[in-house]
Amino acid sequence: MTRILRAACVVLGVTTAQSAMAEPSVTDLAARTELRAVETLTLSDQQFLIGDKNGKATTIAGELRLPRGATGKLPAVVLLHGSGGVGPGPEMWAKYFNEMGVASYVLDSFTGRGIVSTSTNQALLGRLNMILDAYHAFDVLADHPRIDAARIAVIGFSRGGQSALYSAMTRFQTMWNPRAKFAAHIPLYASCTTTFMGDTDVSAVPIRQYHGLADDYVTIGPCRPYFERLRAAGRDAQLIEMPEAHHAYDNPLGPKTPTIARGSQSTKECTLKEEPRGLIINAATGQPFSYQDPCVRTDPHIGYNEAATNATRKQVTALLRTVFKLE
Repeated sequence: MTRILRAACVVLGVTTAQSAMAEPSVTDLAARTELRAVETLTLSDQQFLIGDKNGKATTIAGELRLPRGATGKLPAVVLLHGSGGVGPGPEMWAKYFNEMGVASYVLDSFTGRGIVSTSTNQALLGRLNMILDAYHAFDVLADHPRIDAARIAVIGFSRGGQSALYSAMTRFQTMWNPRAKFAAHIPLYASCTTTFMGDTDVSAVPIRQYHGLADDYVTIGPCRPYFERLRAAGRDAQLIEMPEAHHAYDNPLGPKTPTIARGSQSTKECTLKEEPRGLIINAATGQPFSYQDPCVRTDPHIGYNEAATNATRKQVTALLRTVFKLE
């Protein structure tokens, strides 16, 4: 009996110690958290590109976190996840924005569609569908009594980064939701392998893309000429290159040493373009693009980079303080 009692005390002591170690910091806590539904559509890329609204009606949701100590109408950031769904990267950014006094809305584009991940099968959801989700998320925030509709920005990561980038296109806004005018577009390691018709006609707001030079999942190469074209067209667009950073470099729970993402699909060797309007073709074959095309590769690397994360965070902070007019 004594031995059993001692064992129980040891277990209790370990459990208590673990609980104490796991105690969250007060700075991690939002003043209020709300789960907000978003009514959207599930579309193919072709449907999105031609404005076909006959897609499948879909309800997704997002987590709205209101920061502590903030009063009045708040600025907000919509966060768009990558191919793995909502993970620690967007959660980290959401808490960071809250510490700035900015509301965060982490949108989950997968769960409501019955998707866990598209990493190894990107065809599970059209690459452009999350742009539409972001536009509808804008409406949800703009109608919220605590949010300032004139101060809503969008940030995205990988697949979500592509949506954060191209949601700035005037053509898409006009076709799907003219009201959705983000104050800034902040894509992280977004793909630029596709040239869309009218892709330099974008909102007159800052576009800042952050990309790792060591990224072999979504390579930076195709983004350089695109951002050159944007600047040549007089747009406020910058591509910020992060030395030695791999894909998902801002994920604090990611591997510290670059690790292969087994089976994950990459279009890094593809050159795609919209031609004719509404159809994405493989420039090498002249045929409609498919994830079965030979240019699609697998097994790229991912890895956390603390220096690149801190540098990105610092620059994003400065940008949002300017566009949101924060003291």
